[in-house]
Amino acid sequence: MTRRARARTAPVVTTSLVALVTVPLVVALATAALVAPGAVPAADAVRPAWSPAGPPAWSDEFDGPAGSAPDPSRWRAETGGSGWGNDELQYYTDSRANAALDGDGHLVITARAETPPGATCWYGTCAYTSARLITAGLVETTYGHVEARLRIPGGQGTWPAFWMLGTDVFTTAPWPASGEIDVMENVGHEPGLVWGSLHLPGRSGADAVHASTGLPGGEAFADDFHVYAVDWAPGSIAWSVDGVVYQRRTPADTGGTWPFEHPFFLILNLAVGGGWPGSPDATTPWPRRMVVDHVRVYAGPPGGTLTAP
Repeated sequence: MTRRARARTAPVVTTSLVALVTVPLVVALATAALVAPGAVPAADAVRPAWSPAGPPAWSDEFDGPAGSAPDPSRWRAETGGSGWGNDELQYYTDSRANAALDGDGHLVITARAETPPGATCWYGTCAYTSARLITAGLVETTYGHVEARLRIPGGQGTWPAFWMLGTDVFTTAPWPASGEIDVMENVGHEPGLVWGSLHLPGRSGADAVHASTGLPGGEAFADDFHVYAVDWAPGSIAWSVDGVVYQRRTPADTGGTWPFEHPFFLILNLAVGGGWPGSPDATTPWPRRMVVDHVRVYAGPPGGTLTAP
């Protein structure tokens, strides 16, 4: 979810799967239960989806008392109001008011219309707070099936995301050389669409490889929980929603550049504003919440790795 005042152009695929041990994946044929409005060719909607046949190699089910912070051995908060390359309006905090367990097996990331004491944003006095949680240095994966079951918030100006960055983004390969896999993004003014993307050298920001999909009957994704996933193997990444694949890509789709054969870390965040979603307006109710039921990583093909507590 980096630098994308997005133009709706070429489809993209993204995926991530990690392997601690090799677990067979069962191939299940997807039907056109999900429709990508104008973004995905019909043939791509009937491609095989990988279904993990064993237990997760790693997961967070977010069990714990209400008000507890996310497990610090799995997640750490990034903070600040720099705009994050997208002119976003929120100040990310490490407060439990913005990220906490609800006591019913969920992590709740909450965006609030408020001014955090002592904080400054790129545009001056901050008007919103939220949270951005990453697993860098804690949980890092190569290949496999990565999924999150969550309910997005909806509302003009909201931008929830579940995504991944290459672990070398902080050292030898700054973005987009590190690679970026966006498992799920939504902007509030598109309640019936979610997007999956790849960012890489030569195809990043508005020119990322991306595709969207919708629900049967045009329902809003914010109305219920859905499972957003990627299946990641050497030279191949595919996205699915509720087990139905809507896009698959290989190096042939990216001009041969493919920075997706090394470890990535996970990110959950709820942004406010920015070039793509636009700013909140009088129709946006507050607070806005992204509710995460679980995040799971299943082992993928041989050669995959998983670093996790």
